[in-house]
Amino acid sequence: MDIDLVNRQEAVSEKLQKFRREGGILLAIETSCDETAAAVLNAPRGLLGASVHTQIPLHRQFGGVVPELASRSHVERLGPVVRDALLKAGVTFDELDAVAVTYGPGLVGALLTGVSYAKGIALSKGLPLIGVNHIEGHIAANYLSYSELEPPFVCLIASGGHSHIVLVEDYGCFSLMGKTRDDAAGEAFDKVARALGLSYPGGPALEKLALEGNPNAYAFHSSLNEGEGFDFSFSGIKTAVVNLLHNAQQKGEPLLFADIAASFQRAVVNALAEKSVRAALACGQKKLALAGGVSANRALRDTMAARASKDGISFYCPEFRFCTDNAAMIGCAGYYALLRGETSPLSLNAVPALALK
Repeated sequence: MDIDLVNRQEAVSEKLQKFRREGGILLAIETSCDETAAAVLNAPRGLLGASVHTQIPLHRQFGGVVPELASRSHVERLGPVVRDALLKAGVTFDELDAVAVTYGPGLVGALLTGVSYAKGIALSKGLPLIGVNHIEGHIAANYLSYSELEPPFVCLIASGGHSHIVLVEDYGCFSLMGKTRDDAAGEAFDKVARALGLSYPGGPALEKLALEGNPNAYAFHSSLNEGEGFDFSFSGIKTAVVNLLHNAQQKGEPLLFADIAASFQRAVVNALAEKSVRAALACGQKKLALAGGVSANRALRDTMAARASKDGISFYCPEFRFCTDNAAMIGCAGYYALLRGETSPLSLNAVPALALK
């Protein structure tokens, strides 16, 4: 083995042990999709500074995320975003003690941008590197908003690509209780929004339109969502909306899109809330958390809070700034992993379909 490599491994090992004993300053990077983000933390929940560059204006003209454009934007913006986060934190590269980065799931080109940048910093500065699962990061967003929240608890992760109910047994230790069998909740929101002619991003646009409508105007059902178990299905509800629109168009019948949006949102939100609370009760948990991009939906937050309260369950959801993709949540999850003694090799690669362990 190359002597320089051996020396580096020993130096990194020593820094990791010191980090576990004394803590340190961690730089976190998130580039899984269409947000270029960096954050600096001095404790698992100690956020010093953060910076995010959104690509929404870039992708809006195409009605959704274009992977090639997303990757190029990350390449262009990651350096400035990292420097901005360090500046806000009052920290230099030489003061860093570790680096955390999202390595999946997500768009492969976007992920590779962040992973490559993080590995470069870790190599040049001789720092411990930790790859973080993006879904785990969303769960950790709750720790940033609630200093008192600790495992175990049940968490619903609802985003454009995921709808999972997991039992958070400990930091970094999860058991899957339920998941979507087809479209994720956020994905269904975006597809229905597109069918209604709303602009990208569809989820927030549909939520805004739903405020003007009657949530009881239409009954969009799913036998799986109304049955036992904790799995979801949103494809059928989405298809019901599309069929309603097509049939009305063919017959020349007018429709109130606000009513459709409100009714669709109600069906999805009720399914997410009901199954999440039942999952918490099933495993005897009195704490229920919400995470992921869809956690910014006020109807979902309010419905879950009300439903949990009926059964004496404490409900947690992140501050709005931690709902969408951000690096602070990645830093929080990465910090806990480093404290457990976990690290990633410099051969760390992007894993687009990474599952939550």
